[in-house]
Amino acid sequence: MTLSRRQFGKTALTTAALATAGVAGFPRAAWAANTAYVFAYFTETPNQSASNYGLHLAVSRDGLNWSPLNQNNPVATPTAGQQGLRDPQVYRKVDGTFVVVATDLKGLNFGTTSQYLHVWDSVDLTNFTGYRRLRMHTTSGHTWAPTVFRDNSRGQYGIVYSFNTGGRDILAVNYTSDFQTVSAQQTFWNPSFNVLDGDIVVDGATTYLYYKNLNDGNLYGARSSTGQPNSFTTYTSGIRMGNAIEAPLLLKTNEGGWRLWGDSFSPVNNDYYLWTSSNIGANSWTAANQRDYTPPLNSKHGSIAGITDAEYNALVSRWGLPSWVRLKSYNFPDYFVRHANRVGRIDPYPFDPHREQLWRMVPGLADSNGVSFEAITAPGNFLRHNNYAIRLDPNDNTATFRADATFHRVPGLADGNWTSFRSHNFPTYHLRHQGYVLRIDPVSASSSAADRQDATFRIRS
Repeated sequence: MTLSRRQFGKTALTTAALATAGVAGFPRAAWAANTAYVFAYFTETPNQSASNYGLHLAVSRDGLNWSPLNQNNPVATPTAGQQGLRDPQVYRKVDGTFVVVATDLKGLNFGTTSQYLHVWDSVDLTNFTGYRRLRMHTTSGHTWAPTVFRDNSRGQYGIVYSFNTGGRDILAVNYTSDFQTVSAQQTFWNPSFNVLDGDIVVDGATTYLYYKNLNDGNLYGARSSTGQPNSFTTYTSGIRMGNAIEAPLLLKTNEGGWRLWGDSFSPVNNDYYLWTSSNIGANSWTAANQRDYTPPLNSKHGSIAGITDAEYNALVSRWGLPSWVRLKSYNFPDYFVRHANRVGRIDPYPFDPHREQLWRMVPGLADSNGVSFEAITAPGNFLRHNNYAIRLDPNDNTATFRADATFHRVPGLADGNWTSFRSHNFPTYHLRHQGYVLRIDPVSASSSAADRQDATFRIRS
């Protein structure tokens, strides 16, 4: 199902970039020592079979490759309003604690409107307290895709969101000191074209606003020297990957570089793309290679914040890392190993049923120094080779089956930072894809580059 949105809710996330020593009014907060990242999102798949409109979290050391927490189940779910959310943003306040704001919308009925946002407080994201809905206006317009930034000149936070009025899509803002009450709604940005999905990051004396232009469907960046309403000027050219994209997510990394994520919903719903830049002030964004990043499973319209090592460890301890892995193709980096009709193959993700790509990687059935892959969707069934073709079959506990289903991890034949899987009982053969179907073949370091790439994978969650 292809969803066109003025339709798709948005959020983004910023890491309170002004909270550093030497900036008036801001203490040096705990996040100054950030070494990792947290991603907040909701989930959907192309046919909506894995849609869940609660708050989901994933963690990452590098901010590129993500591990969903709580087995990709929600860590909090709204209990009021529409009892579901889209577009969650996790924002670190100047006191070092977090606030979560999100669109009050469950599902795909974008004709349904709400005057409210969902709000939670959290010390370290291991629990969420003070759940409430915050009323932003009293009109019939929607309240979508909130983004939070600190307005130091006011000593308050701005909550900016997508709003429609008089047949126009604009960005509105309310100001708050405590996320308990807000000022009256104001127009934040109303250019000559319709806009959606603003994300704001303050860096030094400049406030950056990235948004979707509804007239041409591209993402753009604007900036202001004051961050005040109606003070922004667009300075970038349009950015897009996929047929349609939304939900720009602007992030200043822990290392000082910049990343811009975009959520594509066509030709398939739920496909994240990434651009990078070393200079946020320049019109210079480079599309990242999909080999280098893996968004959280089924994630939609999310936000990213920097966290400390202690916070990373606390999140993992509280919510747990996935009990499954995914295998990502080296030369088709948006393809993942799956089973379909008991055949092992690679297909471009996202796809349904999405759980056909989830594997329990266990000690090798024939040799515990190796590994075997048990299907999450079919316990007791393993990938094995049969006449060199890879199938998903039930373990009959014979020596032949155990050997056929055992592989040894070796440095990737195309890239030593990745992994190749050598067959246990055909030790010169490796797992590879050919015509998108999995098999084992005699592939080695002296094989062609194409063959070596076909036999190289990355283990992800």
